[in-house]
Amino acid sequence: MPNAYFNVQEPENEPYNSYAPDTPERSKLKQKLQELKSQEIEIPAIINGKEVKTGRTADVVMPHNYSHKLATVHFCGEKEVKMAIESSLEARRQWAGMPWEERMAIFQRAADLVTGPWRYTMNASTMLGQSKTPQQSEIEAVGELADFLRFNAWYLARIMEDQPYSPDGMWNRVEYRPLEGFVFAVSPFNFTAIAGNLPTSPAMCGNVSLWKPSPEAIYSNYHFMKLLQEAGVPDGVINFLPGEGADVGDPVLESPHLAGLQFTGSIGTFEYLWKKIGQNISKYHSFPRVVGETGGKDFIFAHNTADVDAMVVAALRAAYEYQGQKCSAASRMYIPESIWPEYREKFLAEVEEVTYGDVEDFSHFMGAVISRKAFDKITGYIDYAKESDDAEIIFGGGYDDSIGYFVEPTVILARDPKFKTMEEEIFGPVLTIYVYQDKEFEKTLELCDQTSPFALTGAIFANDRYALSKMNDALRDAAGNFYINDKPTAAIVNQQPFGGSRKSGTNDKAGSVPNMYRWLSMRAIKETRVPPKEWTYPYMEPEKAEFIEAEEE
Repeated sequence: MPNAYFNVQEPENEPYNSYAPDTPERSKLKQKLQELKSQEIEIPAIINGKEVKTGRTADVVMPHNYSHKLATVHFCGEKEVKMAIESSLEARRQWAGMPWEERMAIFQRAADLVTGPWRYTMNASTMLGQSKTPQQSEIEAVGELADFLRFNAWYLARIMEDQPYSPDGMWNRVEYRPLEGFVFAVSPFNFTAIAGNLPTSPAMCGNVSLWKPSPEAIYSNYHFMKLLQEAGVPDGVINFLPGEGADVGDPVLESPHLAGLQFTGSIGTFEYLWKKIGQNISKYHSFPRVVGETGGKDFIFAHNTADVDAMVVAALRAAYEYQGQKCSAASRMYIPESIWPEYREKFLAEVEEVTYGDVEDFSHFMGAVISRKAFDKITGYIDYAKESDDAEIIFGGGYDDSIGYFVEPTVILARDPKFKTMEEEIFGPVLTIYVYQDKEFEKTLELCDQTSPFALTGAIFANDRYALSKMNDALRDAAGNFYINDKPTAAIVNQQPFGGSRKSGTNDKAGSVPNMYRWLSMRAIKETRVPPKEWTYPYMEPEKAEFIEAEEE
């Protein structure tokens, strides 16, 4: 055990490479892209540190060029899940007892690998497998991923410092234990950083994790798993289980050793998992911790004093960066009639400059949407708008799946504020705008608050401080991450802890101290230095008058 309390330095957010022309990082990234493209790899499950090939395989392709195969992945089922649970519980015996500083050091090393020798691998694998531009990949698959690892370590150190008051004669202290059992981490396709954070944050706290990555992000996620092995994560602490939904999830949730679920994905899947946990609640050894982030119908709301030029940039980036596939992407917008003509002209002029295509062409702002399923869903909404009398497409609306899953940046003008694309999550490059009369400002704020069941992100724009205050109050419950005169995307670890409420999730805020608390179980310890040796209390002694009466008698 350590013979000193070790200080953990507060980290700084990782700076991003620009990949501008003639920079060394640009050529290194392009070289890594070519290297990865030239190889077709096999992605096994990793259970107890060993590769497991099940023979139930699927192709891993590039969304922007689906004829190019990157890998073959082996999918897991009940057999592999049982192996993973057994290895996790065995690994927990030693891992949970390891001093927290030693565990933390492993993940700090992982962060340095992400930003050091693995930087271009993490960036390039995310670009190829998830069709991200170099900038979008850099900020999350490198910067945010490293930030999660470094700041979570620092948060853990702060938690360990948090100790109760001890009066004279006793020593009160609290220890922070891992949960009993294992944590099930289910990660999404759209952020390599989130995929990396979901299994590692519980593991840093001494838990063991079963990680089910999204099949649509398996390529970059596998590379990160290999990085964790290089960093020194012991065998069995994080088991890597590629697979389809219930094939992995159902047998995991049947185990009495389930101690927690950390999830990011669709609302339907989260509700399914939560229901299964509820159905199985009597068989678990403890009440599992449930942490989840699902999605959003994120908004931008403008007052008539808004800076039009700033709002043009904010909306364009928020709606179309990474093809609108961020949970925080702007999907609906409310603009007052008085500034609409100016905004429309300027916004559409800028959107017209947006290009999309193969992400290896660094001139593009957008790549492809993630899959055939996503392409069909998004284009279904676009076709619905084309055929409706309650809306019109004022820009875009085109799509092409001949080479990759490309959807043009699209702007829908809705005449009905409850139009389908104003209410339902699309998860694509589609922004729907509703123009309201200036005199109906407060009424439209209520409309914005009540339109969606989600409450993830939102942004307001105004130069009038009274208006900003009113908007802030009216939309208090409409977003877990709220932005004033800025776009509703790009939360940064330790600056804007991320998560939403309502149907957007449990709002446990990834990238924060409270999230780390979810993976710890507190034990309060009281030590009395000189314990009492009489069981009676002073109140039990007789009154003075009682003594006198006794003497007289």
